[in-house]
Amino acid sequence: MAKNRQRPRQKHVPQRTCIACRETKPKRDLVRVVLLAEGGIAVDETGKRNGRGAYLCRNYACWEQALKRGMLNRALRVDLQPEDVAILETFARSLVETALEDETST
Repeated sequence: MAKNRQRPRQKHVPQRTCIACRETKPKRDLVRVVLLAEGGIAVDETGKRNGRGAYLCRNYACWEQALKRGMLNRALRVDLQPEDVAILETFARSLVETALEDETST
């Protein structure tokens, strides 16, 4: 008689889609941009803040495309103010700097 062997359960990994490149990736690999209840936006790297959110890859090209084509405006259902766009552009530039540091350290 065969024994019933229990396999370890695979942990569920939440998947999200980048609004720019439309690739589905694990939630932890993406950055969430949140529309705050008080108004304005925030970059939420933890993915846990309250508010309507949209996900983008940690790739500068995706951020540039989302800002240029108004993809974040549609996803968040709001017209982004110039100061909000400046915050997002600053974060996008930091992604490029981080990627360059990673390349030089390897």
